[in-house]
Amino acid sequence: MQIYLAPMEGITTWVYRKAHAEVYGALDKYFIPFLETHEKRDFKTRELQEIIPEHNEGIRAVPQILTKCAEGFIRAARALQNFGYDEINLNLGCPSRTVVSRGRGAGFLAFPEELDHFLEEIFGALDVKLSVKTRVGKDSPEEFERLLDIYNQYPLEELIIHPRIQADYYKNEPRMECYDEAKKKSRNPLCYNGDLFTQGSIRRFCEKYPQEERLMIGRGLILNPGLIHGGTKTQFEEFHERLVEGYLGRGLSETSVLFKMKELWFYQIHLFADSRKYEKQIRKVPHFSEYRRIVEELLRERELCPPDADS
Repeated sequence: MQIYLAPMEGITTWVYRKAHAEVYGALDKYFIPFLETHEKRDFKTRELQEIIPEHNEGIRAVPQILTKCAEGFIRAARALQNFGYDEINLNLGCPSRTVVSRGRGAGFLAFPEELDHFLEEIFGALDVKLSVKTRVGKDSPEEFERLLDIYNQYPLEELIIHPRIQADYYKNEPRMECYDEAKKKSRNPLCYNGDLFTQGSIRRFCEKYPQEERLMIGRGLILNPGLIHGGTKTQFEEFHERLVEGYLGRGLSETSVLFKMKELWFYQIHLFADSRKYEKQIRKVPHFSEYRRIVEELLRERELCPPDADS
């Protein structure tokens, strides 16, 4: 079974990916949060920090591109090839209103003929492994039959399916009937993504799909970075420290680091038993030094208790 870390904008940065691999052991692939295409240059400085080889040493990193412009995708993909990447992912899953309103991400799924032409152009121009991360439709799961027909026309490295429509965002149950349809009809290797938060949920999925070879996990790994290989409180403490020092070492202000760590604690707080008091304190803390004190107390007073670890 191959396990991938899903790209999460602002969270799974190169600092996060590096710290995770070094503390918990590397996953099979780490997908880099989406890169946008630009008319007058390949990448912004912030994007370059994510893709330069020295920031991804020791892991298999896969960059993801968000665009509906074939020319822009081709230009960006060639630039990524020059950095040494041999696989590139197309984002057809982002449900953000800002992204979708521009016809990108999951918004592109509403235009199947344009999507087909886009894929024809990029496959005709590029000599690199291309994968797709997709939802099963924009407004209705009935759209998926046509989308799957399109994907089947191209030799994808893999088709990563999050079985929700754009309108679901991350609510409602995954539409597993669509994934079942893909299992029957896809000509491309499949990877499942969606609601794998605990060891129990992974086990139950694998019992239902015993032939599954690939899983992409996002929020489950952010909640519990030791979800796959296991982890102790000592490892978590080291992981937390590497993140803090890594972001400070990038030159980020303490205020910016505090914001990033608060975003992570939205998920990670659920690793600790009886942590509601600390959840409120971390959410409201205004100063970095006070944040340090609160986290030190939490780690001293509470034990790791991953949800559903043994069920």
